[in-house]
Amino acid sequence: MICNPYEIIIQGITSSGREFRPSDWAERLSGILSTFGVDQKLSYAPFVRPMVHNNVRCVAVDKQLEKIDPRVFEFIMTFARDNDLQVVDCRSLIKGIER
Repeated sequence: MICNPYEIIIQGITSSGREFRPSDWAERLSGILSTFGVDQKLSYAPFVRPMVHNNVRCVAVDKQLEKIDPRVFEFIMTFARDNDLQVVDCRSLIKGIER
């Protein structure tokens, strides 16, 4: 499974079909909630994580984040909107795979 049905996926593709830059944008955006463990390894938060789907960098956002931290959720959604990125519900991606 590429994502979970309770996630929203921000795809690194604009509405005109152009690839979003810089190439590490998904890791940077996901990094706003990441932490470093005792072993100094980066650990992404359970609510925002980078992923790749069809060779396109994406960010998976758990819908629970909207209730847990509405300001962070709005920041992420505003980022997607301001950069004209495609946002899809993961359920639609899962249905596409099942066909």
